[in-house]
Amino acid sequence: MSEFKMPTEIVELPSKGLIYPEDNPLSSGKVEMKYMTAKEEDILTNQSYIQNGTVLDKVLQSLIVSKINFDDLIIGDKNALMIAARVLGYGKDYEFTYDGESYSVDLSTLENTDFDLDSIERGKNEFKFTLPNSGLDITYKILTHADERKITKELEGLKKLHKNDPPELSTRLKHIITSVNGDAENKTVRQFVDNALLAIDSRALRKHISKNQPDVDLKFTTNGGQEVTIPIGISFFWPDA
Repeated sequence: MSEFKMPTEIVELPSKGLIYPEDNPLSSGKVEMKYMTAKEEDILTNQSYIQNGTVLDKVLQSLIVSKINFDDLIIGDKNALMIAARVLGYGKDYEFTYDGESYSVDLSTLENTDFDLDSIERGKNEFKFTLPNSGLDITYKILTHADERKITKELEGLKKLHKNDPPELSTRLKHIITSVNGDAENKTVRQFVDNALLAIDSRALRKHISKNQPDVDLKFTTNGGQEVTIPIGISFFWPDA
């Protein structure tokens, strides 16, 4: 029986692997991925995966050749793999509709966002920030795929208490912030977010993280001059899915 060798490509991660422990394969800053096949197209049309929101993750996991733990990926690195998967599967030109108008983006021209290399302690996903209004010193982490799954699960539970409007922002902050004035107790962090985190400080923290975390710059400018994010869904990979 003939054996077919699948072509692969090496994808450079926006984080350069700096925030992963040295014994983690992701610390190399590179991930090997194979080209998309009919197998992945089957995944894209799997109704069960589509309905539970895991279809894009399933596609990525199928395409990654490197022996990594998918849960360890920070969101910015996962975004880079998503872009690479689309280019390897269907080419660099991505056409989509936004606010009733058609756009086309060359995905190969997307660049990684800048982040402060000096703020990173090699192998450690923890960063310092002083809240501008209260003056409190906090530490925070960049969310991983595992963190996002925990947040989703917690929000699903909170829907039972808050109907269809669970407190997504505060829930997310409870997973992002890792300590307050040196106190890393989970209970302390949660109480702080619920009772003492000022809106002005919350906004400043979120803005700081957005500007400083490793990621792919997915912004584009509409014909009306508005800066928005490139929409990524099932059609990002396969318009007919």
